[in-house]
Amino acid sequence: MSQISVIAVDMDGTLIGSNDTISERNLSALRDARHAGIHIAIATGRRHSYAMKVLRGLDLPADTTLISSNGTVTRCITSQLIRRTLLPMENALWLCDHLRDYRTALVFTFDRVGHDGEDERGALVVEELDHLHNSIGAWMQANEPYILCSNPIETAIRAGGGNAPIQAMVCGTLEQMRAAEDALLGHEHIYVHGHSPAERIHTAHIAVHRTEYAHRDLCIVDLLPGGCSKGAALRDLCADLQTTPENVLAIGDNWNDLPLFETAGHRVVMGNAPAALQQLAQRRGWHLGPLHDEDGVAQAIESYLR
Repeated sequence: MSQISVIAVDMDGTLIGSNDTISERNLSALRDARHAGIHIAIATGRRHSYAMKVLRGLDLPADTTLISSNGTVTRCITSQLIRRTLLPMENALWLCDHLRDYRTALVFTFDRVGHDGEDERGALVVEELDHLHNSIGAWMQANEPYILCSNPIETAIRAGGGNAPIQAMVCGTLEQMRAAEDALLGHEHIYVHGHSPAERIHTAHIAVHRTEYAHRDLCIVDLLPGGCSKGAALRDLCADLQTTPENVLAIGDNWNDLPLFETAGHRVVMGNAPAALQQLAQRRGWHLGPLHDEDGVAQAIESYLR
């Protein structure tokens, strides 16, 4: 077995339990790994500010890396920017038109993080509120201070102060979001991970990743700048740390973690992952771990430290 030099761990459904907190055992395992010389990277679909609402005050090592928005932004946990990829305005406007049947479910994210790790109103831009409150009501309520409602949504995108968005997302039922993916799938400048031809990843303008919560009949489809993923961000981090992905332990629970699993040399797929992802993990010989509510992250790290 290769020496583990980096642990990359997802947040929701992985590090965070169903009570929306990180257990002391999981935190202790992360600290023990850092004391053993292993670099800790949190890799999440959340934007930086929203991730820090959970991570702030947990006494994580100051050099912990936070890969946010599914790989479009990488910062230190202290909020110092390492790298960021923007979604060009023309691509954002193209998405508004191409997804016109899903505009009520569309959210654009701008990176407006300050030195304190917080962002401001306009970090999230929507055209209409009702559908999103029905789909992701708790998220909408938690993020109300950052949401700007603009009808049409193109007005806010064009008025971004020269700052293009970092991503977009649409959300709804599993059936609705599969139809949204189908609306994107055939376009030559779209790369849908796991569905599009592999060579298209190098030419695509937009990368599509999804997160499923079958028990809630909810799916989130993230629309990122071409080439962006948690896996791509992990490769860049490994280069910064002068290590290789073979020396990474990746722990996650959903389809947006698939590029992370495919990049890392060691993988633990949580027991609460979608059934199809667990089946894929078994076919590929990846380790299936416990549930997030069983401190599955801690169990995985403790096993590797032993």
